[in-house]
Amino acid sequence: MTHRAGFSLSALTAVGLILGVGLFNPSPVSADAGAYLAARQATMDRSFRDLVGYATRSLASDPQNPVLLESVISGHISMGNFDQIKGYATVLRNLEPGNQIAAMGNLTLLARDEDYDGVIAALDEGQSISTVVDGMVHAWAFVGKGDMSSALALFDSTVDAGQGFEFFGPYNKALALALVGDYEGALETLSSVGMPATRSAVIAQAQILSQLERNDEALTLINDSFGPASDAQIDALKAALSAGENVPFTVVRSARDGMADVFFAVASALDGGLDDGYTLLYARIAQELRPDEANYALFSAALLERLDNYDLATTAFDAIGVDDPAYPMATLGRAEALRAAGKDDAELEVLRQLTKSHPELDDGHIALGDALRRHERYAEAAEAYTVAIDLNRPPSRAQWPLYFTRGIAYEREGVWDKAEADLRQALALEPDQPQVLNYLGYSFLEMKTNLDEAMGMIRKASAARPNDGYITDSLAWGLYLLGRYDEAVDPMERAAALMPVDAVVNDHLGDVYWAVGREREARFQWERALSFDPEEDEAKRIRRKLEVGLDRVLGEEGLAPTRPLDDG
Repeated sequence: MTHRAGFSLSALTAVGLILGVGLFNPSPVSADAGAYLAARQATMDRSFRDLVGYATRSLASDPQNPVLLESVISGHISMGNFDQIKGYATVLRNLEPGNQIAAMGNLTLLARDEDYDGVIAALDEGQSISTVVDGMVHAWAFVGKGDMSSALALFDSTVDAGQGFEFFGPYNKALALALVGDYEGALETLSSVGMPATRSAVIAQAQILSQLERNDEALTLINDSFGPASDAQIDALKAALSAGENVPFTVVRSARDGMADVFFAVASALDGGLDDGYTLLYARIAQELRPDEANYALFSAALLERLDNYDLATTAFDAIGVDDPAYPMATLGRAEALRAAGKDDAELEVLRQLTKSHPELDDGHIALGDALRRHERYAEAAEAYTVAIDLNRPPSRAQWPLYFTRGIAYEREGVWDKAEADLRQALALEPDQPQVLNYLGYSFLEMKTNLDEAMGMIRKASAARPNDGYITDSLAWGLYLLGRYDEAVDPMERAAALMPVDAVVNDHLGDVYWAVGREREARFQWERALSFDPEEDEAKRIRRKLEVGLDRVLGEEGLAPTRPLDDG
């Protein structure tokens, strides 16, 4: 999906990339206090639309407040609205010539418009994002002007940066050389000792080798670097190389692409080390400069999801076209974002469309099946899983989860013969798999059949995962159903300790306590179970147990009581 740039975070700190953006704490002396406070809350909530709206309103009464200006600019960048920032960036730059956020906005707009003279002039007059970023953007601007000698000198000037950045200049230099057709020089630079073998560096080297009619070497490089586990982009590259095609160099196609790659490399290096909201600024700039690059859109979308901005994440996923190799991955991400936003019908529609546009993609059918199963549409879920299973015949060990999930769908739909067959098939593919053993064993317990086999399965699952609350509950419940109440107490208490807020486990513990004569504790557990929102039919049964006790409820259900009923 995305990849790290291979440069150390400590180096980013050293060159001054870390800035406390979004702290939003100036005194609102002149600003609209209500709008100011609302903007501050929006900052904490990571609600970029609200931040921009309230900060803009507050600027009406305090138009030269630098932090308000930073908030408006960073909010628009976070949303991908670069057309809205020019005026604000100009005002902020006039107030604070060295302001980093103003430079981010202005340099992005200049680079996007391929105004390379403007980029060079802005950097020469002191606009700055960071030492390393400034140097690389400056160099790419000279590439855009056709001044390779100045560009190469700037790329070479970063070799003494240290702390992981000594290869940043040479890497960008190699891309620039390849862009202008000097493939031999680019390959020599990329092949230098110590050059980090990042994803993009390996792809660049493979494309350059192909341009030099050395496809066999390129294919070996790709296989050695990525192995059998790859993705759509790598698979497409392998296929082209294997077919003897002359693969074009596309890692960068212009100086603007080169600048985009710089911002993406920085965002990748920042990822996980600094606040996601700050990393997003670099990712969005990369995406703005190269909107058709899927990796950039995927990275922005992932950051937005982590920031709970699901609508914006969905929009970022939408930027990837249906013909892009990353489209299926983006669509699955989009569906997940819709689900997180509570738009279940939209999630299902997106997944259905994916299964139509890419019917050969088993992940699409699996995701659709999972979504349908979550919505308790079990028959439809089983159909989706069946398509995925049919795409993977004969089944391999890796397909055991498919049979497991289809088995669950069949069991919930009440088609037990098919459910049992699938669950046993899952065990045939992955013997002693604890989840499958537990599910099949517990199902037998619920049906009060194959009890010895069921307990054997559950004991085996429990031995493999002694700290799994569900499996421990199954073990205890099996002992209870077999009438071995005293033996059931300890595992059921452990299950409740492992899953203290689970309604079913607390209900079960109450039943076990009742069976061994600990009636006060049983009623306490049933009350706890009710507090954890059980299903309505279960809640009704628990309330009845609180009224008359477990044994009378069992009698009403035509079942044997745990103890002889006392009618006196």
